[in-house]
Formats: sequence, structure tokens, C-alpha cells
Amino acid sequence: QVQLVESGGGLVQPGGTLRLSCAASGFTFSTYAMYWYRQPPGKERELVARISSGGSSTNYANSVKGRFTISRDNAKRTVYLRMNSLKPEDTAVYYCHVVLRAEDYWGQGTQVTVSS
Repeated sequence: QVQLVESGGGLVQPGGTLRLSCAASGFTFSTYAMYWYRQPPGKERELVARISSGGSSTNYANSVKGRFTISRDNAKRTVYLRMNSLKPEDTAVYYCHVVLRAEDYWGQGTQVTVSS
């Protein structure tokens, strides 16, 4: 019963900042890498960021590099995505993701809309 629950999305103006959270349960959170994906309207889902199990290693899509920061708090079983300098093209549903035993698990998603 793996569960991932995203929160923190909303409407923000270009140049603004949001922090997304993903609360995880049902597995040993601290031993797994975590991922953020997003799906813009009418487009395919794309990888945004990855963080290693201990939080020491991170990876980002080129489109968000330098603007977004992924982090995690293993004690709180939560992974975060801080999004700075938001652009309209960042508008998407953002999903938390983990791979367990070669199986993909997804949260329900949280909507981020960047518009003036």
C-alpha cells in the first residue's frame, strides 16, 4: 500500500515561487530515490528532478536547472520541489514518483499554473 500525496500547487504569477511537497508512506522511504515529473496540458509527462535516497545527489531537467531545487527530509518521509522564477511553460500537473521492485508508483498530482 504505497502512497504518495502531493500538495502545494496553485496559481502563481511569472517570476514567482512555489514549494511542492510529497508525503510518502508504505515503504522504507529513506532507502529509495525519489522523482518529480510533470505533465503540461496536451503534452507528455516529463522528468523534472531526481534525488538519491540520502539526498546527497540530485539531477534536473535542463529546462528547470538553476531554478528548481529538489530536497528531502527522511525523518518526515517527505520530498520537496522548490520552484523559483516560474515561467508560463512550467504550467503542468506535477507528480511525485518512486520505483519499488521494478514497479512505478505515482501520487495523484498537484496543479501548478503560472499566469499573469
